[in-house]
Amino acid sequence: SILNSNSNTPKEYQLFQNYPNPFNPKTKIEYEIQKSNSVLIKIFDIQGREIKTLFNNKQSAGKYKIEFDGTGYASGVYYYSLFINENLIESKKMLLIK
Repeated sequence: SILNSNSNTPKEYQLFQNYPNPFNPKTKIEYEIQKSNSVLIKIFDIQGREIKTLFNNKQSAGKYKIEFDGTGYASGVYYYSLFINENLIESKKMLLIK
């Protein structure tokens, strides 16, 4: 589920550290977009292989939160990335511990 929690327009595109981290099995990923754009959030394993597309749609400017459910994935380090109009903006590391 996506939650737009901001009434002010962000000044830049930003990806925040997931919370909680380490997590088991669920964590929340928060990000901000400064204007309406095509938004893509992907999860990658430690080898850089894409394991899941969390979100892929157009969004208005604002601050958003999305949940990643790690059920069914092995313990370890994963990366999540924010793409705007197919351009990589930022990636962060997260740790799944079972």
